[in-house]
Amino acid sequence: MTTRKLALAALFISLSAIGGMIKIPLGIASIALDAMPALLAVLFFTAPLAGTIAAFGHLLSASFGGLPLGPFHLLIAVEMWAVVWLFAKLHHAGKRWLKWAAFIIGNGVLAAVPFYFLLSPAFFYASVPALLIAASINAAVAALLMPYVLKISEGSRNAS
Repeated sequence: MTTRKLALAALFISLSAIGGMIKIPLGIASIALDAMPALLAVLFFTAPLAGTIAAFGHLLSASFGGLPLGPFHLLIAVEMWAVVWLFAKLHHAGKRWLKWAAFIIGNGVLAAVPFYFLLSPAFFYASVPALLIAASINAAVAALLMPYVLKISEGSRNAS
C-alpha cells in the first residue's frame, strides 16, 4: 500500500470517528454516522479495506458511547466489516441500487440477528427499527455525498 493510500485510509477512519460523535437518539440506544465514511471509502479502496474502515469506525464510535454492549462490540465490528465488504463488492460490480438495499438490510436487520440469541428476542425487536433508521440515514448521507466526493477526487487527480 502506498503512503497516499494509507493516509487516505487513515482519513476515512478519522471521519468515521467524527461520525461516531454525531449521535442520533433512537429507541434503546443512540446510533451514529460512523458507517457513512466507510460507504464513501468504496470509491477509493478494495472491499476488504473499506470493511476495515467500517470496523474501526464502529469501534471508535462505540468507545465514544462508553461501550454499552461490552465485548459484543467486537462482534458488531466484524459484522460491519462484512456488510461494508458486501457493499463494496456490489459497488465494484456495478450494482448501483442493490448495494444500498444490501447495506440497509445487512446493517439494519441481519447484523442484529445474533443478539436475538445472545441477549434476548426483546433486544432484537427493540433494536431493529432504530438500526434500520440509522442504516438508512448513513446510506442516504453517503449517497448524497458520493457524486461530490467523486468530483473532488477527479479534480485532485487532474491537478497532480
